Amino acid sequence: AAAPDARARDVFAAAAQAARAALARTPEQLAVLRDAGVVDAGGRGLSVVLDAAETVLTGRRPVPVTVPLGSHAIPQPVARQHDLSPDGPSYEVMYLLDAADDRIPPLRKALADLGDSLVVVGGEGLWNVHVHVDDVGAAIEAGLEAGRPHRVRVTHFAEQVAEKRRRTPTRTGRKVVAVAAGPGLAKLFEEAGAVVVHGGPGRRPSTGELLEAITSCGASEVVVLPNDHDSLRVAQVAASTAETDAPDDLRVAVIPTPAQVSGLAALAVHEPGRSFDQDVLEMTATARHARQGAVTVAARRAMTMAGPCEVGDALGVVAGDFVVVGDDLLEVATQVLERLLGGGGELVTIVAGAEDADGALATRCAGWVEERHPAVDVVVYDGGQERYPLLVAVE
Repeated sequence: AAAPDARARDVFAAAAQAARAALARTPEQLAVLRDAGVVDAGGRGLSVVLDAAETVLTGRRPVPVTVPLGSHAIPQPVARQHDLSPDGPSYEVMYLLDAADDRIPPLRKALADLGDSLVVVGGEGLWNVHVHVDDVGAAIEAGLEAGRPHRVRVTHFAEQVAEKRRRTPTRTGRKVVAVAAGPGLAKLFEEAGAVVVHGGPGRRPSTGELLEAITSCGASEVVVLPNDHDSLRVAQVAASTAETDAPDDLRVAVIPTPAQVSGLAALAVHEPGRSFDQDVLEMTATARHARQGAVTVAARRAMTMAGPCEVGDALGVVAGDFVVVGDDLLEVATQVLERLLGGGGELVTIVAGAEDADGALATRCAGWVEERHPAVDVVVYDGGQERYPLLVAVE
């Protein structure tokens, strides 16, 4: 480089040649390389870069250089031009070879004629062979003619590239998968950006349905809201299966939302801009702190925590347990609201079901809250869920 008339191509040609010579000496410098019969990997990488620079600047491929190493002569790894497939050799062949030293020169010549990226290093009867070829059989046969090849490894470059592409993450962003128990609830979840899986009493989603929603949404991070006690286990199985079988990195978290209104509360604080763990934590905390209840109608005679009920009785539910039995839906609903608001609250969410299609019951309940608890905000939604004229949450 210091020569007055030196040009870039001269400098890189000299550097590449010196690098190949230095690479051949690396087994003398490190016992672990000598014992393994290989050259230094980092040095090999630098040599490839310099060889490529020389080729670009001069239009010539680097030629083999042999550097004496003790009693052996070790050829440098070189890239040589061969009449191979348009995209280069298809296979990488590597093996250890038990062979006398005088059998190595013919082996090198045979392999050089078959492919490129040839490396044969070692000595004292043990050699490490590496070559890129199209004809795997011929490369191994050349080793058989020289001695005893063993620990043979063949890599198909096309498969290697396909595997790399398969493992390259193609998923981006974060999605929420929510189980919705009615058309109105589905619309609410979708408007909030969630992927909806339809469910509800009598038609709870299967593991396969949830798995399909998780894996097909295209997100690298997925939060699942089962919104029902009985769907929680199914969601957990689907999440575990998705993380295990996904073709690329995928994180899935299931928030144990016991009711539809719990899922709505969790989704309200969902924030894709923060970290996945923090988002899951906030959504979980909100769902856990949302006190939830419902009003339904008894379909059969039964004994409840609130006493016996007859077919057609109004039943009040708090946290999944029947706590009120009566004959008037509005009266039972207000008792449920009073219990939920007994511990305080700032927001009441009321979701009207299919049996309250005109929203009359939900509207009257909202009026009751505004009258009895004027400091509490009330929102009313049309959920369209079956079996439950009202779903209620207090936050």
